[in-house]
Amino acid sequence: MRRGRIRGLLLNICTVLWRDFEGHKEQQVSDDTQVVIRTVRDTDTDALWPMLRDTIRKGDTYAIDPNLTRERVLELWVEQPRAVYVAERDGAVLGTYYIKSNQAGNGAHVCNCGYIVSAEARGQGLARTMCLHSQATAVKLGYRAMQFNLVVSTNVGAIHLWTDLGFETVGRLPGAFDHPEAGLVDALVMYKWLDA
Repeated sequence: MRRGRIRGLLLNICTVLWRDFEGHKEQQVSDDTQVVIRTVRDTDTDALWPMLRDTIRKGDTYAIDPNLTRERVLELWVEQPRAVYVAERDGAVLGTYYIKSNQAGNGAHVCNCGYIVSAEARGQGLARTMCLHSQATAVKLGYRAMQFNLVVSTNVGAIHLWTDLGFETVGRLPGAFDHPEAGLVDALVMYKWLDA
């Protein structure tokens, strides 16, 4: 029932158009917001850096050293994953996500994704749009499931969204995240089998 609901939601949210753009497949999500999700380009790093820097330095959602240099953060987010996308509106980058194998070898059929939405674009459904896009992309890349390894329990918006999109909490890690304000808080492992 939930899978049917997600498919219906996706159809209601957007019409997907594919076109080739400078050698990359670009997906235009055509709706009221005119959001385009496309493969990251080298020229996007200046737009990505403030968004990545601010989210990581805030320290309340990602277990990434807040003191990393720009070069190291961009390496982690843009260079190491299997694929990286940006979401833009009117040429302005408003969000990004990466997709990579969660494990090697016999666990490589499960992917992991990370999402960041710029402060000015929060609350507009961009994370939902990127997550739906990432699930379709994961299937195209041959992944059979998606796992979020460390969803901080204080990030109730993300937990609500991932649950609404069909992810199940399959584990709870007591005190696994050292939140800058709340101290040691639990982290959730969330998992979803993807439709092929």
